[in-house]
Amino acid sequence: MQAVHILLIEDNEGDILLTKEALENAKILVRLSVVKDGKQATDFLNKEMAYADTGTPDLILLDVNLPKKNGHEVLQFIKMNDSLKHIPVIMLTTSSSEKDINFSYNNYANCYITKPVDVNDFLGVVTTIENFWISIVKLPTIKV
Repeated sequence: MQAVHILLIEDNEGDILLTKEALENAKILVRLSVVKDGKQATDFLNKEMAYADTGTPDLILLDVNLPKKNGHEVLQFIKMNDSLKHIPVIMLTTSSSEKDINFSYNNYANCYITKPVDVNDFLGVVTTIENFWISIVKLPTIKV
């Protein structure tokens, strides 16, 4: 069985560690790539510079509040790119702003989840994402 490749676009080191921990306990094989700002995200997805040999992710976890390019800009980049727009994008962020939620869905985010503050609740959310998006949902097999 091939690993599911998840790209985590997150600048908060604590949230990165918690997400890694939750995915390490996954029932299926997961390969996690992490970038910490919006510019790195677009470089990764374009396979530019240090990311020339990276594969295309099967699923993207995207924070809204990122340095260099915010999550909305990264989402628009993904969904306007014919070779990337098939990838499910989960907005996983601290923002519960109606503006951010509406903007995300208007730009074809597949879902929007506000990060819980409690560590155990956060781990539960990541586990639920893994269970739903990897174990239940059939992801597209388009590879570029």
